[in-house]
Amino acid sequence: MATNIKGPALFLAQFSSDDMPFNSLKSITKWAADLGFKGVQIPTGDTRLFNLERAASSQDYCDEISGTCQEAGVEITELSTHLQGQLVAVNPAYDIVFDAFAPQAVRGNPAARQTWAVEQMGLAAKASRRLGLNTSVSFTGSLAFPYLYPWPPRPQGLIEETFTELARRWKPILDIYEDHGVNVAYEIHPGEDVFDGITFEMFLDALGDHKRCTINYDPSHFLLQQMDYLAFIDIYHERITAFHVKDAEFNPDGRQGVYSGYQSWANRAGRFRSLGDGQVNFKAIFSKLAQYDYDSWAVLEWECCLKHPEQGAAEAVPFINDHIISITDRFFDEFANGDAGNQTDQNQVRAILGLDARSSG
Repeated sequence: MATNIKGPALFLAQFSSDDMPFNSLKSITKWAADLGFKGVQIPTGDTRLFNLERAASSQDYCDEISGTCQEAGVEITELSTHLQGQLVAVNPAYDIVFDAFAPQAVRGNPAARQTWAVEQMGLAAKASRRLGLNTSVSFTGSLAFPYLYPWPPRPQGLIEETFTELARRWKPILDIYEDHGVNVAYEIHPGEDVFDGITFEMFLDALGDHKRCTINYDPSHFLLQQMDYLAFIDIYHERITAFHVKDAEFNPDGRQGVYSGYQSWANRAGRFRSLGDGQVNFKAIFSKLAQYDYDSWAVLEWECCLKHPEQGAAEAVPFINDHIISITDRFFDEFANGDAGNQTDQNQVRAILGLDARSSG
């Protein structure tokens, strides 16, 4: 049987640490493979696992990285530039908190930080190509997100200027990705200016429908916004080139709703959960993706406010395996067709309809 969706795979960002086996690519990939993962998504900003500068300039280094993964028994699914992409566009309200994503040398200097982030994105395009990858995953950054709620009233033109500026910053980057044959799959995410379907369309329109602007589909962010995450696939499936398998739940009450009252993750009405512990209908999602011939990876992004990450990772392997659909190579009712379904017989067709096959009208 043919299988379109590949997996299970694991995004390493939430697991890397200074402790064994999570402090090197060799040991963390072996750990992931031993659990049953077949692929890993690598965060390019974590130098314990990956050196982006070397990967962009050295095929030998990329071959070494690929070899390390293959020796462990996993493939590289995508390179992640979430943190660098975030820094391509930062509203001044976020300068201090997002400085933590940047190296010490550019902190406190928004212009230098942005220049560094843009350079990082270009390096990731080159590294992806050297690794034989067709897609990377990232964030758009945020210029207008502090003005999400229209109070106080936004000045006329603020949102239009936001997307014009986002496109001005991202189009040269996407052109580099086009030169290297790599997509940027943006994770549509609250906190980014592109956080739902409408804002993705605004971004895409400002980019002139750039072919390398694609989507990293993560239903957890849509459930927490109370969006129809299945209809999203119907609308945007042609742009979906990556998939984060992440669960969430939304339990509003008389005291809090979507905005969740500034509460900690465990006390929010909307919160991320380990696979199977939340409310996302993954059976329907995997069916939709199979229907539209999605043929890339199903990557666990583990985030849960309750469960230990290692338990969440172990449970995710059978969960994803059980949801990947082997595509059928025949229709279920072929047994009843006889010869009728094998060829077109115009005389037979007209006879079934009670028409004279000799007269075409």
